[in-house]
Amino acid sequence: MRVTFIGDSITDAGRDRADHGSFGDGYVSLLAPGLIAGGATVRNLGIAGNRVADLAARWDAELMPTAPELLTVFVGVNEMLRRYDSADPTPTERYAATYRRLLDAVMAAHEPRLILMEPFFLPPAPEQRAWRDDLDEKRAVVAEIAGEFGAAFVPLDGVFAAAARDRAPAELAPDGVHPTPVGSRLIADAWTAASIISDSR
Repeated sequence: MRVTFIGDSITDAGRDRADHGSFGDGYVSLLAPGLIAGGATVRNLGIAGNRVADLAARWDAELMPTAPELLTVFVGVNEMLRRYDSADPTPTERYAATYRRLLDAVMAAHEPRLILMEPFFLPPAPEQRAWRDDLDEKRAVVAEIAGEFGAAFVPLDGVFAAAARDRAPAELAPDGVHPTPVGSRLIADAWTAASIISDSR
């Protein structure tokens, strides 16, 4: 089975982009050994800083040639971040339209099983709590699109919020976005749970 992960820095996790066998040190690196042991080939196409428009710019050249049979997409938090740290917002309507267009293209060509990852944010400062208004719109889009495409949906925002009730949020993601090893394990476990449910349908 051909398994591809695409997204932003959380997927990238410092991978060596010149090495197709590099998975970085995030959640993909935790999942890859088991997938490979089961006979899968695994590609990590995460790039730090990517928004859905950046995925669109490289979809045909980088994603499509992997001909994925199982595709994971994880994008959305940079749309929120760039709105507040760079005054460069991504309208939710554009985010949704681009996301749908990318999935339409890959489904038409390869019909992969899809796993869509919900973006999450643990605001590290009180003044950042309002940032979630933008993220919540993007989260709702991912959930809606997952339903439309029959994709497995990984509800990471709830997973991280629940975990943060039992430990300091900085133990999961010090800046609210980039996970620690503990946070990466949460993502990997949530992905696995969603994949198992998807397989059983």
